[in-house]
Amino acid sequence: MGNSYAKRANMGNDNEIQKILKVIDNPDIISFAGGLPAPELFPKEEMKQVFSSVFDQYGTQALQYGPTEGYSPLREKIANNMTNMGIPSTKDNILITSGSQQALDLLGKIFIDEGDKIIVESPTYLAAISAFGIYFTEYVEVAMDD
Repeated sequence: MGNSYAKRANMGNDNEIQKILKVIDNPDIISFAGGLPAPELFPKEEMKQVFSSVFDQYGTQALQYGPTEGYSPLREKIANNMTNMGIPSTKDNILITSGSQQALDLLGKIFIDEGDKIIVESPTYLAAISAFGIYFTEYVEVAMDD
């Protein structure tokens, strides 16, 4: 019996992002490759206050699963902000993701077919290459200007 996994399942073995992130725990290495934010800039105290307020107000509801499109009041707030900036929006135009990688994965699922050509900047965002590569795409590089 042969391998019954999809071809794309075997592509994750050489994930470049995973290789980069493996070295971040080494204090002797300063990596400019992964695009990691500076940890000293994280607003830890402010986040403690926000978390505490959310738990005080919403308790265990805050830890429960929610709608897949994201927290409705947040989607409404984002839509209102966009409308105020001249981009008419409703909460139905907004999808909250867990980060850029999830957003790229969803975009790939919606817009990319196997063998599609994708135009990318040169250099481009490594995470996009990783997310879109499972569709066996071809990349067409476009040089960036000044």
